[in-house]
Amino acid sequence: MDKRTFLKYSICAACGFAVGIGRTAPAATRFLSSLAENNNEPYTRKAMHYITTPRGVKCKLCPQACELDNGETGDCRTRINKDGELYTLAYGNPCALHIDPIEKKPLYHFLPASKTYSLAIAGCNLACLNCQNWTISQASPTETRNYDLMPARAVKECIKHGCDSIAYTYAEPIAFYDYTYDTATIAHKEGVRNIFISAGYINEKPLREICPKLDAANIDLKSFSNEVYEMLNAGTLDPVLRTLKILKEEGVWLEITNLIVPSWTDDMDLIKKMCDWLVDNGFQDTPLHFSRFQPMYKLKNLPPTPTDTLLKAHETARKAGLHYAYIGNAPGAGHENTICPSCNKMLIKRMGYRLAENNIKNGACAFCNEPIAGVWE
Repeated sequence: MDKRTFLKYSICAACGFAVGIGRTAPAATRFLSSLAENNNEPYTRKAMHYITTPRGVKCKLCPQACELDNGETGDCRTRINKDGELYTLAYGNPCALHIDPIEKKPLYHFLPASKTYSLAIAGCNLACLNCQNWTISQASPTETRNYDLMPARAVKECIKHGCDSIAYTYAEPIAFYDYTYDTATIAHKEGVRNIFISAGYINEKPLREICPKLDAANIDLKSFSNEVYEMLNAGTLDPVLRTLKILKEEGVWLEITNLIVPSWTDDMDLIKKMCDWLVDNGFQDTPLHFSRFQPMYKLKNLPPTPTDTLLKAHETARKAGLHYAYIGNAPGAGHENTICPSCNKMLIKRMGYRLAENNIKNGACAFCNEPIAGVWE
């Protein structure tokens, strides 16, 4: 079998549903039918953000700071030293494409009920044991069945399918940063919004460089322990906290997801510490989504997150002073609706990814006129 054909589907971290990769389910096949398979020569796009050193090429995109000899790829599997220059293997060759409701990202305070054109290229600069998209995040673009979708074409496809935004998602858009940057640049010129769904493990310079192209982001704040980040995710905490601050400073609408993994990230003291930090640093109006873990990848021995744990986390967030805390990926747990922090009336009632009720008018509560943080139009 051709090594590029073994990956059949990706699992969305937000909902656990499969999304199409290459020639998969009939719906995905119909959606992708107009796109040609990508067989491009890989060394065609030089990467951004690197320097040359006496030891090789050093990538400056993320805190992993990979230093690569000729022919070596970085931890993300997408950047390669080719004769002393850094090239990206992740450009114009998405392996996953889908039209999603914006609520699936999850983004609850950004253009509710709109559609987003979701795309991913294989690769990630972390190595989470609990990864729910591991079939593509822990693969190289050379190992997936890809489609030819250069930036300008991606924007045209987005518009053609009636989507208001492009979401760089499913895998890690930092790993396909160059493609994200160029696509987002073209999208903005065409009036299309850009959404960054990421773990936020990126250096300050490239983040600030791409922020003017971004309209919204959901960042996975995986835990509030540096030790857990190192052992569970192969990263560290501080760069992610810096990312949150920068996105806020740069005016990118931000929502945060915290996946609660039993025995790893379910410590209520750490969750309280995380929520207190968010409030102390001005994120009290930033929506926080607590998400249920489903046994995946290298943690199949663990159970799904108990509902009681999710409810305790939600209560902790509210007591800390966060105005908008949600529970996701847990049907029946409640707390998926938006409640006015002033009068406690129902503002947005959600049924799965569908809006059953919307009482936000001109960015404010229809009952008491309290401004509601978000991008509503």
